[in-house]
Amino acid sequence: MVVENICFLLNNFLRCSAYENIIFCWVLHEQAIWDDILARLSLGGVKLHAVSLTCTEEALTARLQKDVEAGIRTEDVIERSVRRLPMYGRLNARKVDVSAL
Repeated sequence: MVVENICFLLNNFLRCSAYENIIFCWVLHEQAIWDDILARLSLGGVKLHAVSLTCTEEALTARLQKDVEAGIRTEDVIERSVRRLPMYGRLNARKVDVSAL
């Protein structure tokens, strides 16, 4: 249902001539999910730029630890997120390291 809703919204933005640029931002760690989304979009005449914001394990851990300390997330998010880090390297997207940003 999540992917279906995302595609519905993105297709509505794509059909609207008032928009020149659309930025879709989502934590997306699997190429198969990205491919599924792209297959459902009306991309005729669209110039697509796939960009994956990445960071080091240390930067990710520090950021998530701040959220844990603030009560926004639970401690288990760190292990899950660190385990997924290598998956971002396999995405068919330009990688931009934001560790220092």
